[in-house]
Amino acid sequence: MRHGAAWRRRFGRGGAGAGPAADQGLSTVEVVILAPVMILFILVLVAFGQLVDGRGAIDGAARDAARAGSIQKDQGTAMIEARKAARANLEDVCSGPVEVRQTSPGFAPDTLYTVEVSCRVRGLAMLGLDVPTTLKASFSSPLDPYRRSA
Repeated sequence: MRHGAAWRRRFGRGGAGAGPAADQGLSTVEVVILAPVMILFILVLVAFGQLVDGRGAIDGAARDAARAGSIQKDQGTAMIEARKAARANLEDVCSGPVEVRQTSPGFAPDTLYTVEVSCRVRGLAMLGLDVPTTLKASFSSPLDPYRRSA
């Protein structure tokens, strides 16, 4: 049995449902399903990028805090300067207070001045996920033999 030209134009050669008429609207459905998944994937990449950036910033802040403290004349001034240095480095990275604490024993010449810096970075909070993202870093710097004496 031969089909007419109108039937072939409407249904194509493969029978009912085959051909260009059956594909209409399929790309719209694909976009509606895949667009939110792609947007979520991009947001997750950005969030993890912020975590990596935060890790680098915390490491740098610990290094700068230890160095700023190691050139001071006494332990009290060293902690004040270490806190200033860490807060200056992390003001745009942390979403909470920046904590700096000395982990080395004392402040004697020819020893290391070690500090630990910690703060909470934004990271996954931008996605609405309240995953604790407190990062810590520690760094040691030798006490400078020519440190400030005045």
